[in-house]
Amino acid sequence: MKINWGIIKFLVIASLIVFMFGFSKQRNEVRKITKIDIEFKDENRLFITENTVNKMLIQNKDSATSIGKETLDLNKMEKRLLENPMIKNIDVFVTIDGVLGAKVIQRRPLARVEGNPNFYLDEDGKNMPLSTVYSARVPIITGMSESQYPAVTELVKKITNNEFMKEYVVGLDVTKEGNVFLRIRKNEFKVFFGKPEGIETKFQKFKAFYKLTKKDSLLDNYSLINLNFKDQVVATKKETNGG
Repeated sequence: MKINWGIIKFLVIASLIVFMFGFSKQRNEVRKITKIDIEFKDENRLFITENTVNKMLIQNKDSATSIGKETLDLNKMEKRLLENPMIKNIDVFVTIDGVLGAKVIQRRPLARVEGNPNFYLDEDGKNMPLSTVYSARVPIITGMSESQYPAVTELVKKITNNEFMKEYVVGLDVTKEGNVFLRIRKNEFKVFFGKPEGIETKFQKFKAFYKLTKKDSLLDNYSLINLNFKDQVVATKKETNGG
């Protein structure tokens, strides 16, 4: 019987590869975590600290270096971190050289809602608690009910993305009927916006009115600016004593 040395050579090499892979995998799993690297994506202002994320990752361990790679459950870590109300999304991973990494995307507040307690309205139209770490400079909303979150969120988004409106709008007062009054920076008058409909057209009307009356120094003469009429702005003058 002729021995096929080619097949034997192939089987030996294949066995060695499997052995080396298994050995390498075993050594890699028993290694300790060398450090934790936390990255906050596209955020300059942190509503949750790096230290808090660090503690949530290692939980009851004394330090990262006391954690063995074989004990890590990355999915469980991600689920635990997503329970934090400041985190929108997170990716937890571990590198070959033993670095436990976490890429964090925070929730982004659009406005602060006065209630009991106060809270933020985030970009997804959801309730977001205030942070003990950082206070966002955003418009303040009063009078809004939960059913009005979607419509008001869209309006605030458009205000935030409009350079002129973002500069001047400091607050929104929402009525039970869903009408919105805008509070304007450094001015006593209010702007009756009405329902969050025809938003861009109303922005244009207010911008034109504001620039015209500011140029003529007439802004302080008005108590209410109504944008809810088609193709016009109706301005109500302040009442003066003695007629």
